[in-house]
Amino acid sequence: MRNRLKGLKGLILASHFGPTMAVTLVSFLLASNLWWEGPAYVIAFGVFLGQLLVGFTNDLNDFEDDLKHKRMNKPLVSGLITTKQLKRAIFVVAPFALLFNLLGPLGLKGGSLYLLGVGLGVSYNFYFKSTLLSPLPYALAFAALVSSIVIATDQNVPIWLVLAGALFGVAAHFANVLKDLDQDLTSGIKGLPQRLGKKKSRIICGALLITLTLTLNSANPNQVLLIVGLIGALLTAISSDKWIFKALMITAIVDVILLLEAAGTQIGSISI
Repeated sequence: MRNRLKGLKGLILASHFGPTMAVTLVSFLLASNLWWEGPAYVIAFGVFLGQLLVGFTNDLNDFEDDLKHKRMNKPLVSGLITTKQLKRAIFVVAPFALLFNLLGPLGLKGGSLYLLGVGLGVSYNFYFKSTLLSPLPYALAFAALVSSIVIATDQNVPIWLVLAGALFGVAAHFANVLKDLDQDLTSGIKGLPQRLGKKKSRIICGALLITLTLTLNSANPNQVLLIVGLIGALLTAISSDKWIFKALMITAIVDVILLLEAAGTQIGSISI
């Protein structure tokens, strides 16, 4: 029993549980705006399974580097799970991710588009992470996620929604890299943020979030949220490594509210 609980805890950590649940929640809220709660739960669960695959493959690929830098917060390094257990989890989750997304409410069109985004996330882990094109999978995957839910309702995807997904994805990439940038360089991981350095990456992250907030506000104006979002974006550009994610979260929460409000007013709900 104790070993099972230990393994479960390891899998939860390997899933990058916080970001995985955040993406799942936003997907559920967006789907709830366009469908109703029944299909929204199924869509969210399919998204959750896809995010598990991205998180699991990330920890699997990073194991040697995490071991080198003694990142004891990683479950493979701390010994909570083994690589064999993690590979087994990937093989178990993968077919269910396919079934729930392709045969669920997203359908073949929406499900295929979301799974393309999952594939891009996995390709980042194994290839794009160390290239100049490291932001590309993030941009395309986040744009694919929000677009897949709209496409599933047989509606055209607004340009502002695609742009918002891409901007948030790239901003998240830059913010996520900053905390380990120095260690990445010593390991030879040279994606775009690592090559640009901390100062430039911080400024780019802030600029992306400002553009994202302005884009979403243009789709559905809200002066209070606009001001809070812009302040959070500016703080992201000047914050230390310790505080940058907190500043990012302020902006992210504001932008999610703006996105959901815009989706509710500009994209029609599906009739069941």
